[in-house]
Amino acid sequence: MAKKLALIASKGSLDWAYPPFILAATAAALDYEVQIFFTFYGLTLLKKDLSDLKVSPLGNPAMPMPIPMPNLLQMLPGMESMATMMMKQKVADKGVASIEDLRTACLESDVKFIACQMTVDLFDFKPSDFIDGIEFGGAATYLQFAGESDVSLFI
Repeated sequence: MAKKLALIASKGSLDWAYPPFILAATAAALDYEVQIFFTFYGLTLLKKDLSDLKVSPLGNPAMPMPIPMPNLLQMLPGMESMATMMMKQKVADKGVASIEDLRTACLESDVKFIACQMTVDLFDFKPSDFIDGIEFGGAATYLQFAGESDVSLFI
């Protein structure tokens, strides 16, 4: 019987998009049955267009910056754009797969994507806002799979 991995993706920023997709793709490659439950801001990772994913340096003290930067400076206009540009450049320089490529790899590896129906309704999303190949369900959908899983993670 295959091991199971249940993930909750609750963040929708560029830096928080990597963990669920990397863990899911890796687990699927190791023959785990994998399901990701996308809720709240994590739902943005299922949208057709991911080009507006950003990184915020504010409140992220572990983010490496070229020079030490106090929180006050991180609040200045343009700092989010600069941090996003730096992250995208670092990803490209290191040959790390894009979020789009990781998401596609997950889908091709039969990772099941579940969009939280309550959050879809809460934020007035429409099913047409999202990529093909996803399912819609609630907390009970996640809990049923997670209750049978070997590993369950909240990201």
